[in-house]
Amino acid sequence: MTASPANAGPDLTAVPRHVAIIMDGNGRWAKARGLPRSAGHRAGAEAARRALSAAGEAGVECLTLYAFSSENWRRPATEIADLTGLLRFYVQRELNALHKEGIRLKVLGDHTAFETDVARMVDDAIAKTAGNSRMTLAIALNYGSRGELVGVARKLARQVEASELDPDQIDEARIDAALDTGGLPPLDLLIRTSGEQRLSNFLLWQAAYAELLFVDTLWPDFDEATMRAALTDYARRERRYGGL
Repeated sequence: MTASPANAGPDLTAVPRHVAIIMDGNGRWAKARGLPRSAGHRAGAEAARRALSAAGEAGVECLTLYAFSSENWRRPATEIADLTGLLRFYVQRELNALHKEGIRLKVLGDHTAFETDVARMVDDAIAKTAGNSRMTLAIALNYGSRGELVGVARKLARQVEASELDPDQIDEARIDAALDTGGLPPLDLLIRTSGEQRLSNFLLWQAAYAELLFVDTLWPDFDEATMRAALTDYARRERRYGGL
């Protein structure tokens, strides 16, 4: 007798459409080597390139990276300057490669809070890659999930106040569409590196039914093999969405 789909077990060939990563451990990686934190951030940027390459080769449609949270402004000014400079350098260096490889850049959060030249550079990168369709790289910049949800609530409230929207029309689909991730595939797999096991205000709504994977690897050491292992782990899981 043929097993029903509900009891068929995991699909070992399954590839997540949307993978998100909380890139953690840059500072600890640098400290262990007697290097400044900025060196860890630079090494982390190289890890981002490897993760993107491995995800693309596996057929992942969207990779979202938590690059700078809305809480990161509390860090020392020197570290914020280092991170901003790294963002500027990364966009300048990688933009043409992303475009050539058919990768679309999307930003979550309010990147206009950064220096004017950086914000303009990001805008130009988004515009240049807007027509690409092979894969999406979403970068969370000045992003916080609670703030995102507050923004959605205010937006919908204004529409109700203006009689553009009936409150009874507010459902999960409408909220999904209003999020920064609107238009992206549903989140399938969320990875956090460095052994920490928390979401840190990242994609709280989107992660409702995502598979969570916490790995001990420090982010700068995250490579193609680590990504492939994460995707294999995902394929072994059975996703029931509350069913049996």
